[in-house]
Amino acid sequence: MKLVVMTFVSLDGVYQGPGSPDEDRSDGFSRGGWFVPYLEQGFLDQARIWLEQADGLLLGRRTYESFARDWPEMNKPDDAIGLMMNRLPKYVASATLEATSWGPATVLRGDVLKQVEALKARDGGELQVHGSGSLAGSLLAAGLVDELRLAVAPVIVGVGHKLFARDGVATAMQALRNDTTPGGLNIQVFKRVGEAKYETFQRP
Repeated sequence: MKLVVMTFVSLDGVYQGPGSPDEDRSDGFSRGGWFVPYLEQGFLDQARIWLEQADGLLLGRRTYESFARDWPEMNKPDDAIGLMMNRLPKYVASATLEATSWGPATVLRGDVLKQVEALKARDGGELQVHGSGSLAGSLLAAGLVDELRLAVAPVIVGVGHKLFARDGVATAMQALRNDTTPGGLNIQVFKRVGEAKYETFQRP
């Protein structure tokens, strides 16, 4: 399977609490819901198309618990995204999660990176990481991410957990897509191509 990270992010790199003020208040975060003003049907259609390519979801514990609270309620026959989210296998990276109320779910314990490698070796479509910024950062640093899909909201949140750590691994990416929705979201899609390279500018 191809490992794809899909993340809502602000202009200053914040991924925390995009969906509502109470989604994620960890570390005193009080600016949740910053992504919602820019949602419109065109982006929801794109999200559905992406989700149709998934054969599994890879989530961190915090994201899994948040999704497990909200997504089971979104299971109406006319809600294609909700039906897919509830149906897809979930793989949760956690050393502390005891119960999986939202299934089908498998908890990945111990060496998570090796277990993700094994999942990638399976036949299938995409293994998609939604949210789960800390997990996504670890996967990027380990070179396991094949594709990065960012929905960048035109807002500076100012505080909050950021997708790219200050001590992250330098990585070269190839841009596959860059366009803007009517609601103002900038859609950026990148493919990992290896280590970042460094050169010195030479005047013509």
